[in-house]
Amino acid sequence: MKKKRLYVLLAWVFSACVSTQLACGQNDKPSHPSPIEHPAGLYEPRNLKSAYAKGTRSRDGNPGPNYWQNRGRYRITILAKPPNRTISGSEQIVYFNESPDTLKNLVIKLFMNTHRTGAPMGGEGFLPRTYYTSGEHIDSFTINGQSRPWRNIPHFITWQPLKLSSPLAPHDSVKLTFRWHYKLAVLKGLPDWARLEGVVDSTTFYLAYFYPRVAVFDDYEGWDTMPYTIAQNFYSDFNDYDVTVRVPAGYVVWGTGNLKNPEEVLKAGPLARYRSSFTSGSTIHIAALAQMQSGSITKSNGMNAWHFMAKNIPDVAFGLSNHYDWDASSVMVDKSSGRRASVQSAYNDQAKDFHHMAGIDRRAVDWLSHHLPGVPFPYTKMTVFQGGAGMEYPMMANDISLPNIILSRSQAEHEISHTYMPFYMGINETRYGFMDEGWAVTFEYLMGVNDVGKAMENRIFKSFRVNHWAHDTSPLADLPIITPGDALTGTGLSGIGLHFNEYGKAALGYLAVRDLLGDSLFRKCLQAYIARWHGKHPSPWDFFYTFNDVSGQNLNWFWNDWFFSRNYIDLAIDKVSKTKTGYSVRLINIGGMDAPVNLVLHFRDGSHQAIHETPAIWKVDQNDATINIKKHKSLKSIDLDGGIWVDANPSNNHWKSD
Repeated sequence: MKKKRLYVLLAWVFSACVSTQLACGQNDKPSHPSPIEHPAGLYEPRNLKSAYAKGTRSRDGNPGPNYWQNRGRYRITILAKPPNRTISGSEQIVYFNESPDTLKNLVIKLFMNTHRTGAPMGGEGFLPRTYYTSGEHIDSFTINGQSRPWRNIPHFITWQPLKLSSPLAPHDSVKLTFRWHYKLAVLKGLPDWARLEGVVDSTTFYLAYFYPRVAVFDDYEGWDTMPYTIAQNFYSDFNDYDVTVRVPAGYVVWGTGNLKNPEEVLKAGPLARYRSSFTSGSTIHIAALAQMQSGSITKSNGMNAWHFMAKNIPDVAFGLSNHYDWDASSVMVDKSSGRRASVQSAYNDQAKDFHHMAGIDRRAVDWLSHHLPGVPFPYTKMTVFQGGAGMEYPMMANDISLPNIILSRSQAEHEISHTYMPFYMGINETRYGFMDEGWAVTFEYLMGVNDVGKAMENRIFKSFRVNHWAHDTSPLADLPIITPGDALTGTGLSGIGLHFNEYGKAALGYLAVRDLLGDSLFRKCLQAYIARWHGKHPSPWDFFYTFNDVSGQNLNWFWNDWFFSRNYIDLAIDKVSKTKTGYSVRLINIGGMDAPVNLVLHFRDGSHQAIHETPAIWKVDQNDATINIKKHKSLKSIDLDGGIWVDANPSNNHWKSD
């Protein structure tokens, strides 16, 4: 046992050394001039300070004059023949080095190796045996047309360094080709968080993370060598994709990108319905179960090749089935140009909630385009596919069927919201998941208020997103939101902190700054952030500084409290005093978090009054604040009601007169 433990330790040290060299050391290292201090008071990592010094980023929240990012052009062909679980593929990658650095190495991501035993997400025995496979197999590989042997390095499971035969100069490109295969895992019996891709049923597959890709090399962290752990999902360059999915006749393929050859794979009737759906505001049933079973949907070519293309997008995913229903509709997303986006759903006919999914998709895309963020939906389509989990991908969502249509709607709205973050905005979700999950929860909540009313949505939101954090007394609940996600895992006790920080806790912070700024200014700041950073890689500080810049306010007191501190929500009514004009109510901020305040006043004549204070009440003194009430009526009692900002200890939230 001691020898095995020593081997593991040495392997970890070797891996860490190579990771460090690739990320910020001897090999491909962005140049780092001397850092400069930021006078405004937010903590900044040292590598981010160097980005400001280099001019790749700016402290007003804009990309700097020297900002750059690399990109790729992917041409992929994959073959799927259910019920055979083996997926085989070939691809050509043209990778463009737009950085000022000469790259001696690349980093290749092989996400499907997460299914190998010993992968970093938990190890052998942590998940049912159906999850494990032999991983991703590279059958052949070339660099600039020259064949090279591919050697799996045991210490690098989901990513691997690749030494180039000749260094890649700035503004030059390199051409890579891969042939590979892997075996899909069976989703049945797995927990939801592990059902992101694989075999849904014997003739329904969901394909994601399936192809070898070049990792991100960015301006302040260098190479992204974060292992894929399931919990931390996306950080990708913006690439152009040309993907062909070859499947037997009778199968429909749904996926990222525009279908370029519908007339080659669909028969006349479904082709006409498919085309009409792009201008229809009602749901059109392109294919029903009986039609799929009768063979009246796809052309009978033996094997059909479904050809999809998408430009400037961070990833692709595909679903396929020979028995799923197929609904479609469209929605106006940009009235100034008249642009519409397609919304589609693919599902097992027995899933009652999915029979309404195209309409749910349509309303979500409409709301996001015209309310918040109020930016026209950036893609040409969105498809919700009934798979094994609630999981987002560009233009695709892999959602489970739920018996409660309200929760099913909320799940779909959440995943569709991810279109903006982390996809339109190239968020590093592996480190800062609160930058996308927190926003998706925020949009989910606000759409829910619109759908079912504030009272019901508040109950749902508190139950699913807030209560657990509010009443958890462990140190994990108090970890600062800014804590990098790769310092935590997605499972076990440490996963609690990751979940709190990325979802409900972060959403409360975004909703609190909305309350602070007001709807109009908040929307203006958010739209400016999206305008500046869509198609790029924003850091959390780019978000913070953009809001400071556009609002014309130094909000660092707020950002420090919500995103950098260990504070939590716990307010108390300390003292109520009679004054000449009414009453004075002194509040104590025990937990330290700058949350909005709601007081409900109960008068002796039976009347009531609600008073709302934004987080600005804590700006001068974070520890206590006084609310002056101009009222000559006699007070009977006061309740402190946080609403969705749930108080950790409500026992001191009530005052009653003698």
